[in-house]
Amino acid sequence: MRAEVLLFLVVAGCLAAGCSGQMKPAAGNSSAVTPTYTFTQFSNGTTVTTVTTVANSSNSTFPSGLKGLLKVSTGSFIGEFPVSVDNASSGVVTTQRPLSLMIDEGNHTVEVCCGVVCEQENVTIKFGAQRIIDFSEQLKKDCEFSEPTVRIAGYFMNGDQLTVNVEFINPTTKTLTMSAEISCGYSYIESRSNNRVGNFAQGFVFSSPNPGDRIIKTLNLDLASGNSYNYAIPTITHITSQ
Repeated sequence: MRAEVLLFLVVAGCLAAGCSGQMKPAAGNSSAVTPTYTFTQFSNGTTVTTVTTVANSSNSTFPSGLKGLLKVSTGSFIGEFPVSVDNASSGVVTTQRPLSLMIDEGNHTVEVCCGVVCEQENVTIKFGAQRIIDFSEQLKKDCEFSEPTVRIAGYFMNGDQLTVNVEFINPTTKTLTMSAEISCGYSYIESRSNNRVGNFAQGFVFSSPNPGDRIIKTLNLDLASGNSYNYAIPTITHITSQ
């Protein structure tokens, strides 16, 4: 009984004296840890700008994919003529038969050629709108001949000779060898009999005109000796071209 009382007194005294376990104090050289922010927050006064890039459709170079109708005509001008659009062969236009083409919208250059001579027109094509280009006036002015041609450019008497100027015209793209037979009927008064006599003169003339050339050659037709000559208009009776 005495031992139990003694033990009770020891425990009670220890409690009163603060003998319970205590936390270990921090070391004297330890410093307080201050938290560090790595993300800067936006203040209420910060303005955020969003940039949006919008493509300008008016500067687009892509074709619309739409096409318009173009008719190329030479009116009553005789011949067949190649047609090109923007330097690309597009067909042939013939007399009183227009060439119809469906081409892309936009600006184009249309060209019609007769041999080495070409006529050009600029045209704007729009969807749903028909355009007609008539080249007849240009062709009449600059392309009088669409095929190799020989014609008499003039003639006159020179003593007992009939001088004939013959024009060779080459509208093609290659050099040609051309010839023409010229004939002329005439009459004259024979010196010995003093009678009027009919006769006929004939001759040949040659030329080799280059592409696009027009060359005049002179042919002298010798007439029979006499006087008071009367002569018909010289004519071309045969032509060769190769």
